[in-house]
Amino acid sequence: MKILIADSMHPSLFEMLDEQKWEYDYHPEYKREDIKNALPGYDGLMIRSKTFLDREMLENASKLRFIARAGAGLDLIDLDVAKELNIEVFHAGTGNRDAVAEQALGMLLALFNNILRADRQVRNGIWDREGNRGVELMGKTVGLIGYGNNGSATARRLSGFGCKVLAYDKYRDNYGDAFATESSIEEIQREADILSLHIPLTDITRYLVDDEFISGFAKPFYLMNLSRGEVVKLKAVTGALESGKIKGACLDVLENEKIGKLTAEQQEVFDYLCASDRVVLTPHIGGWTHESYVRINKVLVEQIRNWL
Repeated sequence: MKILIADSMHPSLFEMLDEQKWEYDYHPEYKREDIKNALPGYDGLMIRSKTFLDREMLENASKLRFIARAGAGLDLIDLDVAKELNIEVFHAGTGNRDAVAEQALGMLLALFNNILRADRQVRNGIWDREGNRGVELMGKTVGLIGYGNNGSATARRLSGFGCKVLAYDKYRDNYGDAFATESSIEEIQREADILSLHIPLTDITRYLVDDEFISGFAKPFYLMNLSRGEVVKLKAVTGALESGKIKGACLDVLENEKIGKLTAEQQEVFDYLCASDRVVLTPHIGGWTHESYVRINKVLVEQIRNWL
């Protein structure tokens, strides 16, 4: 078996592959056309987020038996084409779930306790206790949309803060557990103080959170998105922040993460988010820890070995 590794990977991966005695070529410098031209000579492809793996990329890769995505999301792989071509697809959904959950709680606590604003003020000689009076997470109702690896790991941590957790997952049945109650989206919109998104980007979820969705909430709420940027229409979020319907937002992902190449409307929205003390922004680092970097490799190698 011969594997093409076409993205930058943690060095631990190579030791794991050597232990299995699998042959591989490491080409993190490859661009889309390079990958396309090289694929016919490989049985496996390991990749992170370099390019969309569509029919054009895969149809001539006659030897290709599997794709291993070093991450959780699969929105950059045309799964229908992979299935048609009998290409197995692996991803490391369990590899970074703990890191995502910790990031979610960290962002939420930073928002509730004005940590970012207070830090800036103190560094500038401003000692404003009353202006930075916080909000407690204890006792809040949190609605999770998506209760897979990341959603369930987040619920487990929220339980330690005495939160009531409601979870909705379109693709699961009987998933309620000690950390979350199985709920509908309508129940979440009726009861939630906080909405947290843990869903993949699909035709169904694209711009799920828009003006209409936000207006369906019975009371003002906080929004967290650590899933995919295009699940949320940010123009709707800024409007809801202005009206008070959204009380604050934690955004690890954006509609367009190439922030040097925003459209005029995207730039206006981005500038608003950056200027707001009610918004916490991070550069898609949910799940991006030193530990998860290694764990993702372990999960992928184990899946491939078991499959073989």
